[in-house]
Amino acid sequence: MGTRAARAAGVAALAILPWLADEARAANNAYAVDAADIGEAGSCKIESWLSMATNTDFTAVANPSCVVDPFKLKPVELSMLTNRAKSDGEWGTSVAPKAKVNLMPTGVGRLGLSFYAAGAFDVATGENLTVQAVIPATYRLSETMRINLNGGWLWDRTTDKHFALYGIGFDWKFTDTLQWTIEAFGQAGSADAPSALRPRFQTGLRYRPSEIFSVDVILGHNITGEGASWITIGTTIRFPVESAQPEHKRTGHL
Repeated sequence: MGTRAARAAGVAALAILPWLADEARAANNAYAVDAADIGEAGSCKIESWLSMATNTDFTAVANPSCVVDPFKLKPVELSMLTNRAKSDGEWGTSVAPKAKVNLMPTGVGRLGLSFYAAGAFDVATGENLTVQAVIPATYRLSETMRINLNGGWLWDRTTDKHFALYGIGFDWKFTDTLQWTIEAFGQAGSADAPSALRPRFQTGLRYRPSEIFSVDVILGHNITGEGASWITIGTTIRFPVESAQPEHKRTGHL
């Protein structure tokens, strides 16, 4: 029972990462703080990343998503994040379905809002690990700079504890192909490990040589509440709507 409980706790801790990760906006790939933007209806993408920690924790993620609007009411971004992870020497696999909708469009000098709901499930047992609801907000300072704010709620089903989620990030597209991101995020509530409630940090560089492909290199600390330092390599392959306005021109960001 002790081993199973430790494994469940480790998988649950890593399953929290999906609320943090994403262009689940316009998508953020492995970045934690979400933006309010979503893609155009009919567009799809495949995000993937590998993250390694100084304490030997590891996570490998694949996150396909598409924006759909079947009833011609409002586009919804649907994704299914799969996470293969090692925590404290224990391996586990989780899947995290997510649905995101934009409520107020972003613009220079204007606050944009969206909402998403997600859950995470243990692949081996089918157990529901987490449930979460988050409101991402984006304020665009210019065509190349924006601030992202996140606030939300997380229910850790393995411990039956509830947490408030928060995050703040800054994106700066300083060339046509390079964007720098820095962010802080975390959760507030009652936790057994003090590091689980300490703020978490990431900073990284995105290189996007074409409309279709981008790669991210990210350095972080305490990413899953374990107190270690992380390095992440991520890629995004996009399938835009034919003849649609390029995403980096529509949102101003990569």
